[in-house]
Amino acid sequence: MKKLTVMLLVMLCSLSMAFAGGSKEETTTDSSKLIGLSISTLNNPFFVTVVDGAKSEALKQGYELTVVDAGDDVVKQINDIDDLVSKGAKVIIINPVNSDAVAPAVKSAKESGVKVISVDRAVNGESVSCSIASDNVMGAKLAGEYMVSKIGEGSEVAELQGVLGASATIDRGEGFHEVADTKLDIVASQSANFNRAEGLSVMENIYQAHPGIKGVFAHNDEMALGAVQALLGVSSDIVIIGFDATADALDAIADGKLAATVAQQPQLMGERAVQTAVKLINGETVPKSLPVDVTLVTK
Repeated sequence: MKKLTVMLLVMLCSLSMAFAGGSKEETTTDSSKLIGLSISTLNNPFFVTVVDGAKSEALKQGYELTVVDAGDDVVKQINDIDDLVSKGAKVIIINPVNSDAVAPAVKSAKESGVKVISVDRAVNGESVSCSIASDNVMGAKLAGEYMVSKIGEGSEVAELQGVLGASATIDRGEGFHEVADTKLDIVASQSANFNRAEGLSVMENIYQAHPGIKGVFAHNDEMALGAVQALLGVSSDIVIIGFDATADALDAIADGKLAATVAQQPQLMGERAVQTAVKLINGETVPKSLPVDVTLVTK
C-alpha cells in the first residue's frame, strides 16, 4: 500500500510538471512582437541573404521572426500567409513567388488587421504598407548599356527571364528592353525561373537555335551561371551579364566567365523590412516605398 501511494505521488508530480511545462511553452511566444516573413525560395543565395538580414535585425530589435519558405510554389505561399495570420503575426513581410497571384492572400491578411510589407518583389493589384526593393529597371538598363558597349549595336542577344509574373522579372525585362529594343537584336527571350539548372538547359536550347548570339542578359545570377555552364567548351566570346552580385557570380567575374552583374543589397533589404515592421507595430508612419540602390559590377 505504501509503495502504491508513493507511485501515485510520483505520477501526480510528473503530470503536474508536464502541465506546468506545457503552460510555460504556450507563453513563450509574444504575438505582439511576432513578425512573419514569407520568402519565395531559399534555394537562391540572394534570398538566403535577405533572410539573414531580417533575422539579425529582429534579434537586435527584440522581436520574434517566423520565416516560411514557399519553395517557388505560389499555392504554398498563399497557405503560408494564412498560417502566419492565424499564428497572430502583427506584420507579414512578403517576397512574392508571383506578384499577381499573391494579391488575394495579402487582401485577406489586411482584412484580418495584419500589416503587409513587400520585399524585393512588389504585390500587384493590392496595396501594402511599404514596398522595399531595388531599382530593378535602372539596374537592367545599366546591364543593357554595358552589353552594347561590349558587343556593339545590332548584335544578336538572348534574354533569360525570371519567374513569369514576378515584379522583378517585369521590371528587369522593362529596363533591359529600354536599351536592347533599339540597340540590340533580341533573338530569344525565355523564362528559366531564376533557377541555375533551368538556365543551363534553356541556354543550351537557345544556343542551338541561335549560334550567332553575342550576348546574354539573365534576370538573376543563378540563371547567368547556368548559361556559363551551358556555353563552356562551346563559346568563350559570348558576353553574359547577371543580376544580384551573389558570391558565385563575383567569383565568375573574377575568373572572366561572367562579364558583369548588377549588385543589390539583400542584407540591407532584410534589415529594412524588419525595421519597417517594428515601426508599423509601434504605430509609426512609414513611407510607401523604400528603394535600395544598385550598381553595375565588372572585373
